[in-house]
Amino acid sequence: MKNDGPERSDDDYGKMIRSIAERRDRTAFACLFDHFAPRIRGMILRTGASAEQAEDIAQEAMLTLWRKADYFDPLRAAPAAWVFAIARNLRIDGIRRERRAQVHACLERVEPEGPEQPDHLVNADERQRRVVEALKHLPPEQAEVVHMSFVEGKAHGEISKCLDLPLGTVKSRLRLAMVRLRQALADLAEEETP
Repeated sequence: MKNDGPERSDDDYGKMIRSIAERRDRTAFACLFDHFAPRIRGMILRTGASAEQAEDIAQEAMLTLWRKADYFDPLRAAPAAWVFAIARNLRIDGIRRERRAQVHACLERVEPEGPEQPDHLVNADERQRRVVEALKHLPPEQAEVVHMSFVEGKAHGEISKCLDLPLGTVKSRLRLAMVRLRQALADLAEEETP
């Protein structure tokens, strides 16, 4: 890191930035570059960036200082805070670009799902037909609690109140219905097992 020569204050650096904004003062820019660029590199390296990324961000931050010096307001921020905010924002933008690129790369590797295959549609229709048929063979009181539980989405306690039955009776009817349905549809379960 270069020696900055005489100690300078925030006010000195603020005047240099104003000088760049007003007169495109190259000497002031060189002084600011010598002071801030190494510090920006160090800050960016501490964020986990590579030396090359840190150098690029330091260069870009100083170029931004040159281009946007007229935006600097000493009442809102000290010169160092303003310059380091530029560098930090450039680092954040770089990280976002990297993440977007990674997401896009992942999405490109994913093959889109094609339309549902006709044999799958037929199988689903056949399964649905078989379940409806099995439900028809249940005793009416079991079919009723199955319908209320699985079609209407009612809780067991709610079914108990609606039918004015003890909760245990509702649960028993559901359990017995499920046993019968499993037996009637056992071959469907076997087909889905890999």
